[in-house]
Parts: sequence; structure tokens; C-alpha cells
Amino acid sequence: MNASSKRAVVTGLGVVAPTGIGARAHWEAVVAGKTGLGRITRFDPSGYPVRHGGEVADEALAQVPTRLVPQTDRWTQLALAGAELALRDARVDTATVPEYDMAVVTSSSSGGTTFGQSEMQRLYTQGPSWVGAYQSIAWFYAATTGQLSIRHGMRGPCGVFCEEQAGGLDVLGQASRLISSGSRLVLSGGTDASLCPYGLVAQMATGHLSTVDDPGRAYLPFDADASGHLPGEGGAMIVVESAADAASRGARSYGRLLGHAAGFDPPPGSSRPPVLASVIDRSLRAAGLRPSDVDVVFADASGVPAHDHAEARAITEVFGAGRVPVTAPKTLTGRLYGGGAALDVATALLALAAGVVPATFGPSRLRADCEIDLVLDGARNTGPAVALVLAKGHGGFTSALLLGAGDRGLPD
Repeated sequence: MNASSKRAVVTGLGVVAPTGIGARAHWEAVVAGKTGLGRITRFDPSGYPVRHGGEVADEALAQVPTRLVPQTDRWTQLALAGAELALRDARVDTATVPEYDMAVVTSSSSGGTTFGQSEMQRLYTQGPSWVGAYQSIAWFYAATTGQLSIRHGMRGPCGVFCEEQAGGLDVLGQASRLISSGSRLVLSGGTDASLCPYGLVAQMATGHLSTVDDPGRAYLPFDADASGHLPGEGGAMIVVESAADAASRGARSYGRLLGHAAGFDPPPGSSRPPVLASVIDRSLRAAGLRPSDVDVVFADASGVPAHDHAEARAITEVFGAGRVPVTAPKTLTGRLYGGGAALDVATALLALAAGVVPATFGPSRLRADCEIDLVLDGARNTGPAVALVLAKGHGGFTSALLLGAGDRGLPD
């Protein structure tokens, strides 16, 4: 088998996001600039400085078997729903694939936050006998990978990457490696669901959440008025196969996984520079591409001024000032932590399939020290063929993933 036939391709997308359930609904919201941000409803946020976020509609959970609901956290339930959508979108019958030829690799952030808070409340208010048996697994950061593996009979190499946003790209790098080493199908991606008091307070500790009490002005990456970001839940599950296996069953792909690289920033106060520019360079080398081959960059877009400046500087260092369109559709969802980069990948693949670069909604006045071509005034019909997705994870995780256009259009 030649190298091109073993190239990893994406044949299925399962989106569960504040912008919509399913890839098509999400994409239509992105193009229209329809925000999924609003006042948090999962609990009363009035006593907290952050009151807005991106919530996934409960209709997403219709995909989840009722017997699993009391056993799992919402984060896992969203992944189970996304996996059903992704496998259906890929038109793959897992019963026809040997169980050891199918793998699961997911991205996780803090694990089952909501489930964990509920059980800890029972412990402290009612005693140990009130704590459910499923607490021992539902909070665990690898619970989603395990539940997906069991549900779909996927007994090949399984794992989890706990790197917050960056993990959503690194799991796809791992999926590509598994395909090249012989796995036939990898269920990958990630979700998150930390919109509960415990989860929100944990996120507030970073100092990166925006306290602006207007969801339309709270998350403005690269903007002169940037003040941090809003939290969100959801993400995307992604079906990855080899080009040969996809072709053998007549499946078309949204795109190809061209090149991946990862690194780790030095600690604060270090004399060493951030690693994003070198990570981008290494992803380009892994893909055999030049900077001029990249048609669009999907930015990490923290919304924290210092982070935005560092990201813009890295993009400029590699591509030149204003030489490549940069976009951040995540302003419509908030940052989804373990699910954020996976959703960015799904959005980038849909952009390649549609032949457009979606706009960034919210920012209006670019910072003077961010010399990038941030797409603000509507989608650009430029027919992008190669997209670069960037992600940073809390604590220094840094990742880049290059995607190439496939032969499939937008989903029905």
C-alpha cells in the first residue's frame, strides 16, 4: 500500500455545539453569525462575575441510550451523541469492521465536572451512603473514551489526551498515526461540559474569563477591547479512516489530515520564547507544505490580550504580516476546552467543503500590535484548499494541525 492510500481522511462529523446539533446546523449558524452565547441556564449564575456562556440544547441527548444517562456525566453524553452523528454521517457500519481494527482517542479537560459536583454535594450533605457507585468512573477523564469503546465495540488502541484545547488537535495527530500503523477506523475528537458552579469557579481561577455582562461584547479576540473569553460546552466527534479503506466502501471525505505538530511553552518568566511559531513550522514540514500553501488559519483566539498578541506575532512570523486570512468562529460558541479544537477542525473541514472562509463575529477594532488579516466583514468565497488549525491548552500545551480539502461537499 502506498503512502497516499494510507493517508488519514475524515469521513464523518458529529457536531454537538451551542450553534447547533449536527454539522449542517452548526455550519449554517457559523456562516450566518448566529451566536450560541447567552445567559447561563444550567444553574443560577447571578452570584458569579461570569454569567454568560455557550450551552448545547438538550435535544442533543436524544441520541444517548437512557440507561447510560444516570451512569455518565453530561460531557460523556455529548460525546456519545456526537459519535452517533459522526458514524451515521460517515455511513459506516461498525458491525462489519473487526473490533480490534477500530480505535477511540478523545480529548478531555477536567472530566465529569457536573457529575462530580453532584456526588460531592451528596457526600458532604447526606453522607457516604448517598454517593452513587458511578461516581468512581463518571468523573474520570478517560470515561468518554471507555464509554465510546464499549458502546461501539471498538477494542483497538484507545486513549485520551488531557491538554484542554490543544488535546483536540493532538488526538487527531494520534488518529493519523494509528491509521498509518494499521487501524481501519478511529473515532476521535472531544467534548466538554463544565457549566456548573464548580466548573465555572475552576475556570475563573485562571483569570481568563470575561466578566463583561453582554454576550455580544464579552469575547472579542484580537480586538482592542478584548477582555478574555466566555466558557462553553459541547464539541465534535470525528471519524477518521485511511484513504484506501474509505475508497473501498465508496465513502467520500471532508478532508485529509496533512500534518500535525505539538510543543510546550516554557514557564512564565523563562528567557525562552513561546513555541507556537516553531510548532507551525514543524506542522508545515510534516505536511510537506510551504507557508504560501496555507489558505486560512483557524486561530486559538484566547481573547486574553497577551495571548492574542503572542498568537498574532507567531502567525506573522511564519506567514508575514497580513499574508493569510485568520478566522475564529469560536466567538459564537465560547471556548469549549476539551471540545474546542475538535469543533474548530470540524468547522475548518466544512469551510473547505463549502469553499469559503467564515468570518469572525464580534471583534470590530483590531489591536494595533496584531498584524493579521482577521476576517471580519462576512465570509470570503476564496475556495480554500488548505487550512491550519491552532490550539493552546492551559499550562503551555501548543498544537497545530493542517487539513487538506477532500472530495465531499457539505452534509445534507
